[in-house]
Amino acid sequence: MEYIVVFFYLLALLLIFLFSLGQLQLTWYYSKKKASQPVDTATLAVEDLPLVTVQLPIFNELYVVERLIDAVANFDYPQNKLEIQVLDDSTDETTNIIAKKVHALASSGLNITHVIRENRSGFKAGALQHGLEIASGEYLAIFDADFLPHKTFLMDTIPSFSGEKTGMVQTRWGHINKDYSMLTKLQAFGLDAHFSVEQTGRSIAGSFINFNGTAGVWRKSCIIDSGGWSSDTLTEDLDLSYRAQMKGWEFKYLEDVIAPAELPVLMPAVKSQQFRWNKGAAETAKKNIWKILKAPWSVTHKLHAIFHLFNSSVFVCLLLAAILSIPMLFIKNAHPEFQRIFNLGSIFLIGFFSIAYFYWIANKKMNPVKAFGTFIRTFPSFLTVSMGLSLHNTIAVLEGFFGLKSPFIRTPKFNIKHSKDQLRKNVYIKNKLSISTLMEGLLSLYFAFGIAAGIYLWDLGLIVFHVMLALGFAVVFYQSVKSVTYAEP
Repeated sequence: MEYIVVFFYLLALLLIFLFSLGQLQLTWYYSKKKASQPVDTATLAVEDLPLVTVQLPIFNELYVVERLIDAVANFDYPQNKLEIQVLDDSTDETTNIIAKKVHALASSGLNITHVIRENRSGFKAGALQHGLEIASGEYLAIFDADFLPHKTFLMDTIPSFSGEKTGMVQTRWGHINKDYSMLTKLQAFGLDAHFSVEQTGRSIAGSFINFNGTAGVWRKSCIIDSGGWSSDTLTEDLDLSYRAQMKGWEFKYLEDVIAPAELPVLMPAVKSQQFRWNKGAAETAKKNIWKILKAPWSVTHKLHAIFHLFNSSVFVCLLLAAILSIPMLFIKNAHPEFQRIFNLGSIFLIGFFSIAYFYWIANKKMNPVKAFGTFIRTFPSFLTVSMGLSLHNTIAVLEGFFGLKSPFIRTPKFNIKHSKDQLRKNVYIKNKLSISTLMEGLLSLYFAFGIAAGIYLWDLGLIVFHVMLALGFAVVFYQSVKSVTYAEP
């Protein structure tokens, strides 16, 4: 039994280590080679601008739908070359709000339509596919309900389709409520790393990048050629991204074009978003992995794609290594002959410093003036809470790999900038605790026991790890329980 525990513990650490090396390579591309990349300065005369359809997939967005429509209606793009589709799958009074807003804007001369499907199958992917089939535009810009794109968005992105094989242009997400709470600050910290080092690094390396589901523009013919939107995964954006690039379409990432959005302000909303992203990534990996392995690409290109698609699996490895780390304390104490094997574990510190460097470079990009102070305050907390989310995200990944289907659960938006009293009036907050939340509370106690065991055995090598795990699960549990109090009884 001891050998089984040791084997799986070291295997989990090895996979985490390999993932961290992949992130380190992206960081190297970003920090060393970005300066040598040509800047896209393409522009188009007004008469040469193409017809663009802006698609707004909406499902029950009482609090944010009006501001999104207003932002898009304010685009400084020629009105005779702009079409707006509000793809409304709502089942509440959001539909009435949209109807009034669309009627008012259409009366002013704007080409905007309120699209309601007879059959709401396929969730967001189904809505986008329906909109695609009736869209007039040569290009399709997509925005989720929590976004507030700047009026120059289309003028900043459409010229980047200069190449005939450019199929999609993605922009960086900004954050309109980053400073609302520590939770929003931590989310911004993590997303900024993805939208700086990760996306840019992959682009520079010539690897596949992905459409992030919103704040991007597609060439309509690219979507059609790639088979259209599919709802067989929860991340229809990642799935279509890979299908398109495997057919030879090229993607561009514009780090300096920012589309501001609202970050979730409650832990259940964060969990909902994380669950969809991680489960969908696992589903997409399972769907496309064999096509990637059979493709006539270089080994490096395939490895980048595999790490990209399977990066959500790092949560499985993290949770496994964490749970087994406490039995490892007792095994190590009872079997001194294993000491040499345990000493090999020190090499995995390289993995930790690789991840730290990855987030440091991203943080320095976003906070050039106070980079060090921001990093020291934020990175440990971000890592701790990420550990606390490992159970929730592991369940999502395993469901994805084992083919357990679940509906597309929207992430609640709140349109809250300052007052927390607005939360108590939000109709989308549910008064319910899940079994996984209770398990997070128990895991916090389990790792508190790990701290005590390490002290008792006078083996303090993992004590920092166990402290972070105990705190991480405690914070996630507390924030999840606290959010229930905002729901109407």
